[in-house]
Amino acid sequence: MFEIGDYVIYRNNGVCEVGDTIYMGSGKEARRYYVLLPVKDKDGKIYTPVDNNNSTMRKIITKNNAISLIRKIPEIEPMQIEDEKQRETIYKEAIRTCDCRKLVSLIKTIYIRNNERHAKGMKSTVIDERYFKKAENNLYSELSIAIGIEQSDMPSYITEVIDNLQ
Repeated sequence: MFEIGDYVIYRNNGVCEVGDTIYMGSGKEARRYYVLLPVKDKDGKIYTPVDNNNSTMRKIITKNNAISLIRKIPEIEPMQIEDEKQRETIYKEAIRTCDCRKLVSLIKTIYIRNNERHAKGMKSTVIDERYFKKAENNLYSELSIAIGIEQSDMPSYITEVIDNLQ
């Protein structure tokens, strides 16, 4: 059970605040729902059953875990994608997991790939750009709320933490 005011990750919607719980339906058909308020969409509302065990929904990571994850970024390996036809499927699955470590791995994978493509005089692919932005947004939004800084400040914060490790 989540409490009103908790921040959660809900599927591909990113960080949401649990705004309320309500009952929908009548009689024996009534079910209790969370009312989720997406952080990046102030006017948005998502309704999901409290008893829905099939959805990807979890509390955001703690501040300590967020800082620990950032410190471990240099150790996180990029993904190994051997079949180019599977690239988008693998990217999509990494996003769907809502797992911060997998998002870091995805970001590193695309970053390295883009550098290699640019060195050969090639542009980034549309798929790489789309999933890079999505992974960065999902990761930075969760970390920024956990740590308590603006999402736009996350890249410089991450750089500073990693630079201070050396």
